[in-house]
Amino acid sequence: MKSSIIEVNNLSKEYRLGSLGFSSFVEDLSVFFSKFRSSKISQNPKNRFLALDDVSFSVSQGEVVGIIGRNGAGKSTLLKILSRITEPSSGWAKYNGRVASLLEVGTGFHGEMTGRENIFLNGTLYGLTRREISSKVESIIEFAQVQEFIDTPVKRYSSGMFVRLAFAVAAHLDPEILIIDEVLAVGDADFQKRCISKMDEINKSGKTILIVSHNMATIGSFCNRCILIDQGRILHDGSVEKGI
Repeated sequence: MKSSIIEVNNLSKEYRLGSLGFSSFVEDLSVFFSKFRSSKISQNPKNRFLALDDVSFSVSQGEVVGIIGRNGAGKSTLLKILSRITEPSSGWAKYNGRVASLLEVGTGFHGEMTGRENIFLNGTLYGLTRREISSKVESIIEFAQVQEFIDTPVKRYSSGMFVRLAFAVAAHLDPEILIIDEVLAVGDADFQKRCISKMDEINKSGKTILIVSHNMATIGSFCNRCILIDQGRILHDGSVEKGI
């Protein structure tokens, strides 16, 4: 039996709606200190939105998990917590190994830096040495097909170029866990096909992949497990066919 590489336990994420101000700061302090007293999130429903509600699951090494659901269901919030971009309101999520995330277009890239500089920046953030990154630069550039623009600031890139480079960086830095949001929809059909082929290659090497998509054909053909989320809760976790 394969060991769990990701564990999520009673995870909830609550957002405050409306304007921010001093009262919001006081509320933030109250929520922060309440974590030391209780694991419960705020009991005051006023101006609150529960993006995730008591979510629990585990993922074994080598699984390819598709996370589906309508817009606003909580899918991207879950990925952001797993990627350590935001903190949960209660519960916890932990994993073993290096995580590479590809979420919104532009996440993790500095607009004033060139494509090449961003490759080194991201590689460093993932914990690689300069020598390790240097050995992968050419294959990253070739996969992204941005050779002509690699020394141009990425703020001048189109959304398609951005995604191609971001995916190439995430996929070539040897992550144990690859987390991908709907951003692949920005690319053209040829790029999407190459992405699926690359993810299949990553998975065959024993790595774990979590992918959010509204494209059921991608989920059905690529994933071996499906999690359906609705209004912050898991409605289904198991068969891909049944989930779809």
